[in-house]
Formats: sequence, structure tokens, C-alpha cells
Amino acid sequence: MYPPYVQNDTKRSSQGYPMNNIHTAHNPYVSSGGATGMRWSTGLCHCCDDPANCLVTCMCPCVTFGQIAEIVNKGSISCGASGAVYGVLLGFTGLSCLYSCFYRSRLRGQYDLEEAPCVDCLVHFFCELCALCQEYRELRNRGFDMGIGWQANMDRQSRGITVAPIVSTGMNR
Repeated sequence: MYPPYVQNDTKRSSQGYPMNNIHTAHNPYVSSGGATGMRWSTGLCHCCDDPANCLVTCMCPCVTFGQIAEIVNKGSISCGASGAVYGVLLGFTGLSCLYSCFYRSRLRGQYDLEEAPCVDCLVHFFCELCALCQEYRELRNRGFDMGIGWQANMDRQSRGITVAPIVSTGMNR
């Protein structure tokens, strides 16, 4: 629904994706070198860029996960239902990361993001809270209001009330 941010003067492949030889100084979403996909809009450990979300995620990660899952699923599963499944897995097995890593993979696929810093399941296994915060920020930076859910975001878009993505000018490492 929301295409990745790409400047107008960028060369594109026949599928419409930016080509890998693009100079990245002006475009933070484009990956450098031989990596496949585009860079995340923020780094994995930039949790304090959004202190409110960081606090919510630390106290109750099922809320953040539910918000992410509803947007990634395009509203087919509600925030509450996804968050409840996550909470049950976390409470009974402690392995909610096995569930949430699949959503990171889906998010990357939807926006052609690079698999960084390592494979999705390892990111979620070792850095679960940081990964959830990064995914939340990525969706927010792509114009989603994470607090209102999928349907309200689509209603806003249909009325022409959209928010431009936040583009940082610094390095994203």
C-alpha cells in the first residue's frame, strides 16, 4: 500500500525497485553495497528514538506486537487477537519470539527491507524488544498511525489524510 521512499532521480529496475548502485547519501532507505533490500529507517538499537513506545514494549510487548501484526496483516487479524496469542506464548513457553519473527519476515517482504543485522529469528530470539521497537518505528515512519489500527489508517488514506514518512539525514548503521 505504501511504496518505499525513493527520490525521483533514482534509477529503477524493470520491477520498479531501486537499483543497488544508487548513491545512498541522499536516500536513507536504500541499502548500500551488495546487500539485498533497502535499509530500515532506524537501527535495531535506536529504541530510545521513541521513548513512549520503548516503555510500552518493555512493560507489555504484546501491545506493540499486536499493533505491528494488525498493520502487517492488513487488518485481517485484530491487534487484540495477535497480542493475546503473543501474550499466551510468552506466558506459557517464553518463546513468543518464534511467533514474532515471522511478522518481521512479512514486514521485510512487504517493504523490501534488508535482513539485518542477521536472520529474523535470531534478531527476535536475542533482541526481541529491540526488534519490536524497530518494526513499530518502521511502520510509523512509513506513515501509519500505530495507535488507530489498520482500518482507521485506510480511512485516513482514502480521505487524503496521510503523513509523509520521516526521513532522517544521518547515517543509519
